Amino acid sequence: MNNETPNFIEENDQTRARREHLEALAALVGNVYPNKFERSRVVNPPREDTITAVVEKYIPLAPKTATGERATPEQHEEANRILNDVRVRLAGRVAVPPRVMGKAAFVHLSDGVSRLQIYVRKADVRGMRNDGSDDPVDGWQFFNLLDHGDFVGVTGYLFVTKTGELSVHVEELQFLAKALVPMPDKLHGISDPEIRQRRRYADLLAGSLKIETDAEAGEPRELTPRETFERRAKMIREMRLFLDEHGFTEVETPMLTPVATGAAARPFVTQHNALGITLYARIAPELYLKRLLVGGFERVYELNRNFRNEGISYKHNPEFTMLEFYAAYWDVDLMMDFAEAMIKESVHKATGGSLQVKYGENEIDFSKFEILTMKEAIIKNWRDIWKDVANEPITIDWLNDKKKTKVMMIFVNTWLEPDVENRIKSEAVSELLETDKNMSSKKFKDELNTRLAEKAKYYWEGSEEQVEGYGEISEEVNTRDIVFLFEFVAEENLIQPTFIIDYPKSISPLSKASPENPNIAERFELFINGMECANGFSELNDPVEQHERFVDQKKERERGDEEAMQTDEDYLRALSYGMPPAAGIGIGIDRLVMLLTNKHSIRDVILFPHMRPERRVESSEKDSE
Repeated sequence: MNNETPNFIEENDQTRARREHLEALAALVGNVYPNKFERSRVVNPPREDTITAVVEKYIPLAPKTATGERATPEQHEEANRILNDVRVRLAGRVAVPPRVMGKAAFVHLSDGVSRLQIYVRKADVRGMRNDGSDDPVDGWQFFNLLDHGDFVGVTGYLFVTKTGELSVHVEELQFLAKALVPMPDKLHGISDPEIRQRRRYADLLAGSLKIETDAEAGEPRELTPRETFERRAKMIREMRLFLDEHGFTEVETPMLTPVATGAAARPFVTQHNALGITLYARIAPELYLKRLLVGGFERVYELNRNFRNEGISYKHNPEFTMLEFYAAYWDVDLMMDFAEAMIKESVHKATGGSLQVKYGENEIDFSKFEILTMKEAIIKNWRDIWKDVANEPITIDWLNDKKKTKVMMIFVNTWLEPDVENRIKSEAVSELLETDKNMSSKKFKDELNTRLAEKAKYYWEGSEEQVEGYGEISEEVNTRDIVFLFEFVAEENLIQPTFIIDYPKSISPLSKASPENPNIAERFELFINGMECANGFSELNDPVEQHERFVDQKKERERGDEEAMQTDEDYLRALSYGMPPAAGIGIGIDRLVMLLTNKHSIRDVILFPHMRPERRVESSEKDSE
């Protein structure tokens, strides 16, 4: 065996010791990386036994005692009378550093979910070779070469210890795989979030091996990495089941497309060498799914990976998961009702029976969804210190007046400029502290808000003066003003599930216009905790109007908007065959999972998120230092 430490393993005393143990084990058992290990089938005969399955089935047989008390000899004997007849072959990772006490040892094995104690006694245990040989192996010597993190298979019978812990009395040990590097800290896990996200395998390991301290026992705890991704899987499974039960067909559409369309976003670009064409990583499957409505499918869905060549933030990742589905003969209202029902049921089942989840300092209540127009959301979340800036109450009517909307936009934009708000607060706090250092907290807060309101009125008057010189404001400019106000006044304050409706048609190129107001789209977005989690609308099915919308988007691209949608001629051709009235929706799976697992970065709910390349100091650089 090669004694050199590979360059992907750090050279230190621990890794050297582990390699020495591996060489000694190879001499004892032959192949130290065997191809398989056949486990017993005691719990559920069609399936192999896992540690979790054995623990769940047999731990109820352990004697029940009050906390801190031991079972009586009679209870102990009765439990072991039953358990000793249960013979198991189990495999798992050594969950704690092995500790030998004389001629016997206890250690725990883990299957990533549960742990089970094994008892190894020098007089009883024998090692098994992995090369087909029947030569005897000193099981005790074998056991003493194990390291924390190694995989082993054990054969033996169940029993409970005097302290009442379910255990396996090991008769045979079989080596399965070596951990050549130390395991994460069993008390603290991995604290660096970048390492957790970059090396998810280590993050999952740390979560499964972490020992709960007495201080943590009984206290609410955050989900382990594995529990996070299991909840994600359960949420997706429940959504699929809900759609299947309501007559939807799951389909698959291309991930590489000749036109980057279906959403407003910058695409990733690649080249198909054999065909000699440029292709784009899918930014959305929408137009393909609607082609299927043309072809006769009435209800379709796709759980898809989308790719957008844009920025990275706590809620944005270049590669993300969306659930998109479309239903013929529905409109936006039916789709909104259906989406609410599906999310409620999926959340209820994924969380184990609750519709209330803790997210940071907030509790999100999925039992009720609010509906607000975009303008209503702006007025509802207009800050208290801004309420008296005008000489009249600021109501929806203001947002129906283009010049008044412009005043609001300029004011908010000025107030939220970098450092302006913080500078205003800092100056006000300094003035108040100079006035009275012993001011009560309530009075201080009231005085601070009064000072801020005075400053707000000053900035408001400046905004009004700017708008006095404006001529007629176009519909396009007014739309941008309203969208700006929504994004910077309302969006972050939409904590509870809220459907926002009445979006401007000009920013909804695939949506039908409202019959009551041709400037408004039949569209909604679902916001939870300030994040957009879903987007749905009544689908535009008039090919001529759709072509006009694409032309408008092309003009936006020519003005420099790289995210404006591209024209898809084949989609227009498909619409020309006739598409029934329909509604569709896209739901952001990653953001929903963030909410259900109390994770505040999208990278914590994606197993392998995109990260900046890890900078490694090459040996030549080290030598030069």
